[in-house]
Amino acid sequence: MTQRIIDPRIKLRHIACFLEVARLRSVVNAADALNISQPAASKTVQELEEFLGNALFDRSRRKLFLTPFGETFYRYASTSIAALRQGIDAARSGGEATTVKIGALPTVSARILPTAVRGFTAEDPGVHTRIITGPNNYLLSLLRTGDVDLVIGRMAEPDVMIGLAFEHLYSERVVMVVRPGHPLLGVPDFNLGLIEPFQVLMPTPDAVIRHHVDRMLLAHGITNIRDEVETVSNAFGRSYVRQTDAIWIISEGVVAKDVEENQLALLPVDTSETTGPVGFTTRADTIPTLATTALMQAIRNVAAGLR
Repeated sequence: MTQRIIDPRIKLRHIACFLEVARLRSVVNAADALNISQPAASKTVQELEEFLGNALFDRSRRKLFLTPFGETFYRYASTSIAALRQGIDAARSGGEATTVKIGALPTVSARILPTAVRGFTAEDPGVHTRIITGPNNYLLSLLRTGDVDLVIGRMAEPDVMIGLAFEHLYSERVVMVVRPGHPLLGVPDFNLGLIEPFQVLMPTPDAVIRHHVDRMLLAHGITNIRDEVETVSNAFGRSYVRQTDAIWIISEGVVAKDVEENQLALLPVDTSETTGPVGFTTRADTIPTLATTALMQAIRNVAAGLR
């Protein structure tokens, strides 16, 4: 039986450009990221579509979206690039990568990762650790292309998890925090409707917890918040809430230490309906390196104390 070969017209630059356009949903932004001109990026994607005989992107809207064919091709193309990068890393290091690359959402960056990384680096100081933070979709795109070895945070929606695997470590809720001495802390019979006159710091629309927050507020009839500030910056949120009467809606792990040290205070509201699983997201078809496996175990050991 004759072995099928890849169309020789398809080059690595076609795949790299396609993945970047798919990640950023913009030819212009992808061109900037790849340091090429916008016409060159457009031509590269068009060439790939011509070679494949099918459209990869739906161009009917302002932002580009993958077609069903594009979605399928993206999963295989990103996996192939990830495998190639892993192979290069392994070959260069004599079979074992020297850097473990972690994509971490803010909740684990603040809560469990510092202790886990400290223990891991003490056990094996010869392995470097690289921690990258950002929105969930961004980190998952890095995972698919092999730019990170694993992502730690809340589990994404099922349609985003195609080709990925999730390992549950612990569960976490969203909380509402304010500065000590905030007017709402002394109110008897507190109810969620009392937050409406105050400024509220909300997760951005692409944050993995945003739909949990929206659903909770809607369930309590909260539709008239005076002023929303959308942010995923922990540094901004922490500083802003300490200086104002704003209310910060955020994952519990981000502010757990602040609350413990009385730098911030929890509003007395039941947010258990926002509880969701936190854990590892990995590529389903890739075996972690020994260094990655060791770091994952160090994180499991720390997370066990939160269950």
